[in-house]
Amino acid sequence: MIHVIATIETNPGYKAQFLEIFKANVPAVLAEDGCIRYEPTVDADSGLAPQGGVRENAVTIVEAWESLDALFAHLKAPHMLAYKEATAGMVKGVTLQVLQPA
Repeated sequence: MIHVIATIETNPGYKAQFLEIFKANVPAVLAEDGCIRYEPTVDADSGLAPQGGVRENAVTIVEAWESLDALFAHLKAPHMLAYKEATAGMVKGVTLQVLQPA
């Protein structure tokens, strides 16, 4: 199993619209072979110093996949290509962390 933490920085003013499109795509992703977890999250105002404050334009996706092959297939899935096209003007940047159990 692998875990993925994907952080998407939206352009100012687009976070709500981005999340609407993203959430509509979640059922298709969860139906993919090898998908264990796929959940959008946003920063909680915890007040904890290490958090460094709330990122107003960030959406973090918490994912789990059976394998890297499943992740690579996910990235090429037709519904993912359509999602990327639909949100292209809303996204400022994306970072990924791909993790394996220690």
